[in-house]
Amino acid sequence: MQPMLKKLLQSHQIVKWLFIIAACFLIVVGSVSLYMNIWVKPVLARHLKELVNKATENLYSIEFSSLSVNCLTGDANLANVKFLPDTNVLNALILSKKAPNNVYYIRLKKLSIRNVHPLKVFREKKLNIDQIEILQPEITLVNKQHEFNENKHPRPDRSPYDYISKYLKELRVDSIYFRNISFKYIDNNHPVPVVDSLINLNLTLKDWLIDPHSSKDTSRFYLLKEVTMQLSDYAYATSDSLYHVKAKELNFVGSTGTLEIEKLALVPRYREMEFSRTLGYSKDRFHIEFNHVNLKGIDFPLYFKKQELYAREMNIEDGKLEVFNNNELPGKEIDKTGHYPHQLLQQLQTKITIKKLALKNIDISYSEFDKESKQKGKITFEKTSGTVSNITNAAREIKDNPYMEANLNTLMMGQGRLHTRFNFNLTAADGAFSYSGVLHGLKGEALNSIIKPLAMIHIRNGMVKKLSFNIRANDKRAVGKMEFRYQDLSVAVLKKEAGKPWYSRQGLLSFLANNMIINPSNPDHNGVFTAASIDYERKPTRSFFNFIWKSLFQGIRYSVGVTPAKEAELKMHIAKFEQMKKAREKRRAEREKRRAKRNAPGNE
Repeated sequence: MQPMLKKLLQSHQIVKWLFIIAACFLIVVGSVSLYMNIWVKPVLARHLKELVNKATENLYSIEFSSLSVNCLTGDANLANVKFLPDTNVLNALILSKKAPNNVYYIRLKKLSIRNVHPLKVFREKKLNIDQIEILQPEITLVNKQHEFNENKHPRPDRSPYDYISKYLKELRVDSIYFRNISFKYIDNNHPVPVVDSLINLNLTLKDWLIDPHSSKDTSRFYLLKEVTMQLSDYAYATSDSLYHVKAKELNFVGSTGTLEIEKLALVPRYREMEFSRTLGYSKDRFHIEFNHVNLKGIDFPLYFKKQELYAREMNIEDGKLEVFNNNELPGKEIDKTGHYPHQLLQQLQTKITIKKLALKNIDISYSEFDKESKQKGKITFEKTSGTVSNITNAAREIKDNPYMEANLNTLMMGQGRLHTRFNFNLTAADGAFSYSGVLHGLKGEALNSIIKPLAMIHIRNGMVKKLSFNIRANDKRAVGKMEFRYQDLSVAVLKKEAGKPWYSRQGLLSFLANNMIINPSNPDHNGVFTAASIDYERKPTRSFFNFIWKSLFQGIRYSVGVTPAKEAELKMHIAKFEQMKKAREKRRAEREKRRAKRNAPGNE
């Protein structure tokens, strides 16, 4: 019994001492916490404000309503934080040519610091923080380009270590998280500021380091090893309120200069027929959806400093581009000279360079509602793939290579293999460019979906064996040649019956077209091949794509025999038939008149 009692007493003593030790520890921790809150916390707050002020050369100040510190966990929290510039200091920096291009206004309700490692601060004078989390910050970035910053590298002019060396040997933050940012960008480089905004943006900064060597580390971007951004369910309305731009998700990685976009779309606000009716005039309506878009090799420091986009490569996969026009309404007669793709690129205020754009599996279509037939015609270019190189309006890039080139492959109407090449002169004042292409294996009947509603012609038979073209053009004219090889072509000329949903065949015109105008095959039955010369003058109010189509259509018409001379001959024959018809009707009327006179009462 006594040994048992002795053991119980011993265990009681152990528990008592453990309790005493724990109580002492809590008293010490409580005292330290009280000391931190009463004495150290104000010192920390003062030093933090001084550090921000000195590190930014008095440009910025930081204010907060409260600072809480937990020495046991190494955590700290700041509430109602404001990080704002001093406009007087900014103006002085501009005069001394030391001002940055970007100025920030930051407000946030809470900033949380996790795992400060205080012992390392006291032992080694190194402040290492595992994580800083910033919730729902409101950030405004104002950009004003200054010539004196033109050739500066993306590293501080003066090492930030100079500002902290009095207190620390090193300041490192492993991760900084900005959650649910409301971001506003103000571009002050124009007579009227341009404002853009984003919400629900997440930003992560990795391995931020200030030490004696970090400012010269070329692998770092403003002392950071990595910058990543993520944006979900992005949407905004275009300035004309006709479209919404949407993206399901955007992810950017700064170290690789890679931007990934999922489900990027330009969605019109109105349906096809409502679009132009709402505007009151005819205008192309675009509907664009791309499932996957990515940019690689983005020069992030260049964009950050000058808002100039440079990317080594851009890829667009799996999507559609639909264009619709309702010509029941008149279009605006606006001079569209200077509106070619490469000319519009040069007119952009933002500098952009994409060395190579790769397209894969894009379905392109153009459709038009015709006011005469009351039907919609449509032409498709399916599974379009290819590349566009040297997309740029940057002077230094144009100096090295003044041409933008596109090479595309597609299936016209889902069956005809079409390869096209465009070459745009980025320096030409007259918008000079060239285009060439080859089409194989298209059945003529496949074109009825666009020719029948828009041209009132039905292709009954025909096979495109090869169509090739090579054309040079500028703002005013397209000149070149076309070789169109086909066989067994026949058509029917149609007309629309008023109040009826179907077309009627015009027998006489169809007969004349097939027997007097159209060459049924090229080469003909004697082996004679007809090549067509193209010389098409652009109407100033017509668009780039209309210009391309009209110049090619001229070559097609001439290749099949519909030349101005044959059209004049056809009109002559039609006029002759009309005269014969009137004469026949006149003779019939006279016969009816004589017959009625003979049959009149009293003439029996």
